[in-house]
Amino acid sequence: MVANLIEFITTHYLLATLFAVLLALLIISEARKGGKSLSSRELTALLNSEQGLVLDVRNIKDFSGGHIIGALNMPQDSVAKRIGELDKHKSKTLIVVDALGQHAGAVCRDLQKAGFTAAKLSGGISGWRSENLPVVK
Repeated sequence: MVANLIEFITTHYLLATLFAVLLALLIISEARKGGKSLSSRELTALLNSEQGLVLDVRNIKDFSGGHIIGALNMPQDSVAKRIGELDKHKSKTLIVVDALGQHAGAVCRDLQKAGFTAAKLSGGISGWRSENLPVVK
């Protein structure tokens, strides 16, 4: 199987190169659509200056297990229905947090379409915890 793949790539190197380039462009394009990624340090600075609000999009059980201080919980599947609740926070940057940072981009995209300034926490709550930053239960 691997030998066949290697033979195909060497025989059709232009097709293989074109595929790799298109795949890379797709990944870059999708990553940019989800909004800016913030580090834990950038998130802390926004929160300390009261210019940001953490929107935790994990389910209630995971949120109750530990979340960033002052975070608002709105599970990912209910953000579209409950977006009106966020109108009072339009002047702030909404920092979307999920478990690993995989789904926050889609929520950021929806928030940006609704007129919010949104960013995502790089690495999600797992990245936050891996840096030994505080969570509350």
